[in-house]
Amino acid sequence: MNRMKLLTIAILAAGITACGGEDGKDGATGAQGPQGAQGPQGAQGPAGETGQQAPAQEETGSPMTLSVLHMNDHHSHIAAEGLGYDVSALNLTTQNEAGAAITEVEVSYGGFPMMVSLFNSLSAQSDNLLKLHSGDAVTGTVYYSLFKGRADADVMNQICFDAFALGNHEFDDGDSGLANFLDSLNSTACETPALAANVVPGSGSAIAEGYIQPYTIVERAGEKIGIIGIDIAGKTKNSSSPDDDTLFLDETTTAQQYIDELEGLGVNKIVLMTHYQYANDLTLAAALDGVDVIVGGDSHTLLGDETFTNLGFNPVADYPTVVTDAAGSTVCVVQAWEYAHLMGKLEVTFDASGEVTACDGHPYMPVSTEYVYEYAEGDERILKGADVTRVTTALTSEDEIVAVQPDATTAAIIAVYDEDVDVLKQTVIGSNATDLCLSRIPGDSRSSICPSAATYERGSDISNVVAKAFLKVSPTADIAIQNGGGVRVDLPAGDVTIADAFTLLPFSNTLVILDMTGQQIIDVLEDALAAHFDDGGSSGSYPYAAGLRYNVDISQAKGSRISQVEVNSQVAGSWAAINTGSVYRVVTNNYIAAGKDGYTTFSVPFNAGDYEDTFTEYAQGFIDYVEGLTEEGQMVDKLPDSEYSTQVFIDATGCNHSTGAGCDM
Repeated sequence: MNRMKLLTIAILAAGITACGGEDGKDGATGAQGPQGAQGPQGAQGPAGETGQQAPAQEETGSPMTLSVLHMNDHHSHIAAEGLGYDVSALNLTTQNEAGAAITEVEVSYGGFPMMVSLFNSLSAQSDNLLKLHSGDAVTGTVYYSLFKGRADADVMNQICFDAFALGNHEFDDGDSGLANFLDSLNSTACETPALAANVVPGSGSAIAEGYIQPYTIVERAGEKIGIIGIDIAGKTKNSSSPDDDTLFLDETTTAQQYIDELEGLGVNKIVLMTHYQYANDLTLAAALDGVDVIVGGDSHTLLGDETFTNLGFNPVADYPTVVTDAAGSTVCVVQAWEYAHLMGKLEVTFDASGEVTACDGHPYMPVSTEYVYEYAEGDERILKGADVTRVTTALTSEDEIVAVQPDATTAAIIAVYDEDVDVLKQTVIGSNATDLCLSRIPGDSRSSICPSAATYERGSDISNVVAKAFLKVSPTADIAIQNGGGVRVDLPAGDVTIADAFTLLPFSNTLVILDMTGQQIIDVLEDALAAHFDDGGSSGSYPYAAGLRYNVDISQAKGSRISQVEVNSQVAGSWAAINTGSVYRVVTNNYIAAGKDGYTTFSVPFNAGDYEDTFTEYAQGFIDYVEGLTEEGQMVDKLPDSEYSTQVFIDATGCNHSTGAGCDM
């Protein structure tokens, strides 16, 4: 039995008050945030009184089942997205222009209009309900770039979560940016406690007073449930932008401290909302005494069965994952993937003493019943008639897939934001000092504003600048590598707008960081060149980099084309020869990190899960870079020759583009 897993008479500290709440938030109570770098000595209530521990007294409690509806890491993905669904075995009657039966339809799934409907539907079917969001609500799409969390808050308030745990990306715009988001989140009748037990704001922080709490206490069926928030400490401090004096305490120590405090207050059902990664959650559960449920985030982990595998996704373990704590008691661990793609529903059964006796449930993916198919090239149509029923029946034959009508109110909220998107995309974020020309390889003619001679010697101006942007917004990385095909247009001199960034970098790629040896870095450059010049002729695989420079000789054999490789970490020091045995941190986009476009060597650590996903879309990374330059009174500009990744380029004929040696004149 867990320590102090005895029900107690509800004698709570004066600093904790019971208050009615809307949408099932009955009996919600809360404690204010940590009061010092070493953590608080007692939880403070709304009036600032220090909570006193109530004496533990035995009484006969009641068994109960708690329903937890949860999501995490939606990262400003508030609209639905699409997946291709194979319908070749369904005997549909719909045909394409050529008279053949269609074989695939696009299915819209996830997004807040459908998520709100799903939460509402399952809430109505559930007793003793909690609705939780385990962090990283913001950063990742144009909705955040333009609206800085207001759009996210507005759709989250349609669900009205009982608690929200801070994630690392909540600090991307500093403590003041977080305060603005939390103001929006609590601007309606729906008031959502923001939980972060191990976050200690500095004295001058915008969130220092009244914004965050270590935990909240809710009451369901006469039973008190404590909910504690834990943020991932090192990652938030080092890879986001919290204020310098905002501290992040050890996750395990802090979690145990507040478990003990809640048990001292007679609370024997403890839920940790952790933005701490699935693998860390399993380790955390084993180290703690008294935790019952961990609702996690940060690693974007999909838990579930072959239902998701059959749709082309990759679940990594069972939902829920059932483990034991340090005392041998059952702990239910869950997470709900990413991007508002699905909602988890966990059913936890407690006995009269507060011990978990059963964990059950599964994720739900909401899908629309409006399916799109390709009638002819460039001509997409909506599926009609009995074929709609056939597709819906096939999709929903598994419990995890639910046909849902989007919530009209939430859809209308998003539509209002969408009306502003085209206007706000014209927002000027900086200035560009000179035309930055595009090319795929040195000397090609991709540019619409520059002659090929402008990029003949060292290749694309703008691709090198993009690589540097990714490096500078990833301060823990040493170097950046970007494929030429991921950069789509020139950047003319003049104002730079948000629209320019999304035109320049239009794909939904995110920035990821991998630890690689110097030899692996050389190998990945060789991979990229081989993909372009040998292995099918990928037009976009030519490598550009920042903090990394090299000579390229295409006339050499495959695997021997890269030489004179030098590194200058963060372009903050001097250039030195790469050490093939040393480990460097490489930021790149998740597309080529997965081995796409010929970048095979990247895929080894990536597919093994040995990488850090910043979950920052690469267009947003460029926006952040330009805005940073503007704040410093600088402009985007062509890089010095010494920073171009390709220092010397010798083409397949042996022509040296720098000296002219070997060229037909």
